[in-house]
Amino acid sequence: MVDKNASKFTVQIDAELEDLIPGFLKSRATDIEKVREYLAETDFASIELLGHSLKGNGAGYGFDELTTIGQRIEQAAKEKSLAEINKTLDDLADYLENLEVEFE
Repeated sequence: MVDKNASKFTVQIDAELEDLIPGFLKSRATDIEKVREYLAETDFASIELLGHSLKGNGAGYGFDELTTIGQRIEQAAKEKSLAEINKTLDDLADYLENLEVEFE
């Protein structure tokens, strides 16, 4: 569950995943840099694949917003929309920067 209040995103995650979450989120930050590299190379196929992966990984860990962002990246890559990819990367960076994870 995500609570978008005052630019903070609070997500409740199963406590069994607590040890995995820091590495998972660090990898998502790395994804931003990867997509920027792919953009420099106009490698839309790799961007689409990364978006697809983000979509699945987000759902698997309980980060529904990451799933949505992954879908947006994947679709924008299919459409070769540089503007939408860049906007979505900004949204991803904002999400990660303002994310608060609570374990239940």
